[in-house]
Amino acid sequence: MSGKLAETITTLIARPDTEPWLVLTAETLVSLVMVLGLYGLARAMRLGGDVRLIDADHAIRLAEAAIAGFDAREVTLDRARIGALVRNGEGRVLLIRRHGARFVGREVTSHEGIRLDRHTLTLETGDPRFGPLTLDLGEQAQIWAASLRRLHADQEHAA
Repeated sequence: MSGKLAETITTLIARPDTEPWLVLTAETLVSLVMVLGLYGLARAMRLGGDVRLIDADHAIRLAEAAIAGFDAREVTLDRARIGALVRNGEGRVLLIRRHGARFVGREVTSHEGIRLDRHTLTLETGDPRFGPLTLDLGEQAQIWAASLRRLHADQEHAA
């Protein structure tokens, strides 16, 4: 708020003959200007937006950024685009999820903590900071659940 405006409002409020409704109106307008200013600042800083995965290519880029050398081959996106499962050529699976205003990824190393319920798949990576995530994968949920059940067995054979 400019210094001149603040000085004018202070002068109006300090006068003994100022009507109470005028003081209330001035305070309300100042509050509104301050709220709009904070809103503008938050928008300029790109805070609080509704962050979603754009498409499968976006999920692939995030997976490859999360794990160096992760050559993604197969992707399935949550219907709301808040998460994805990405598989590479070696059969490793990465769970991508929204965390605040950005995305993070964790490798799914075991079928433990994975639950299928019709079209949704709930995954827990074992990392308490990551937490569980339920993905609505539609028809793909059953296919991915079956492949994740084999995850631990495939890794034992590779070792």
